[in-house]
Amino acid sequence: MTVSSYQTLPPKNTAQSHSPGGASSDIRTRSLSPHAVSANAAAERLHRKQRLAATFRLFGRYGFDQGLAGHVTVRDPEFPEQYWINPLGVHFSRIRVSDLQLVDHDGTILFGERPINMAGFTIHSALHKARPDVIAAAHTHSTYGKAFSALGEPLLPITQDACAFYEDHAIFDPFTGVVLDEQEGVRLADTLGPRKALILQNHGLLTVGTSIEAAAWWFISMDNAAHAQLLAQAAGTVRPIAPETARKTARQVGTEQGGYFSFQPLWDWIVSQEPDLLD
Repeated sequence: MTVSSYQTLPPKNTAQSHSPGGASSDIRTRSLSPHAVSANAAAERLHRKQRLAATFRLFGRYGFDQGLAGHVTVRDPEFPEQYWINPLGVHFSRIRVSDLQLVDHDGTILFGERPINMAGFTIHSALHKARPDVIAAAHTHSTYGKAFSALGEPLLPITQDACAFYEDHAIFDPFTGVVLDEQEGVRLADTLGPRKALILQNHGLLTVGTSIEAAAWWFISMDNAAHAQLLAQAAGTVRPIAPETARKTARQVGTEQGGYFSFQPLWDWIVSQEPDLLD
């Protein structure tokens, strides 16, 4: 399949590697063998990649896929200037650990043989540069996220779950097209600031976390909160939770630890249903 170059980032040709079948491919690679990293780093890398692959499978189940759009990244534990991302053109429901690609902040594909989404590189590179605390970031064109983003409004604290995002998300506007310009990525990261989530106006949702588990859970939860608010506003006038109560609830349900642990039942379930994701 031929894909327009405006939305892809191909592997940069700096060295030769060979595919398992023997066909050569132009891609720079580096050793990721156990001999090159400490046991702890290798174990943590595998942990993050497995949870990243599981995130894509879950997102596929939730219907967050939309053609070539959507990307989730997780920072490498040994090389923090590099991160793992999904290859372009592979459906979320088919992604395995072995499909994930390693990219640096310059856009060089260090491990993997497919192109990646150019907008994904622009967004995630800027986020990972600006926020050293961010281990993972998630963005897709989920239906409810897109619908809600068209309102140009913040999520209201109308449910306990929505309080997780109270005073902890921002709106990135105006929409200026596909995020391909480096300065747009910087502006996006600046708008996010220290928060956990963004509503990209006329575009969709974006979440970050200090773990891949938290980032994934916040995206699922935020899309659900957007859905709930759309339903409530369609039914009548909503009655938001009082600010002081919303803040207290946010401290209870909106912590990174809470996001991490909320992901665990989903991890157990998806691995039991689709164990091939670990391949």
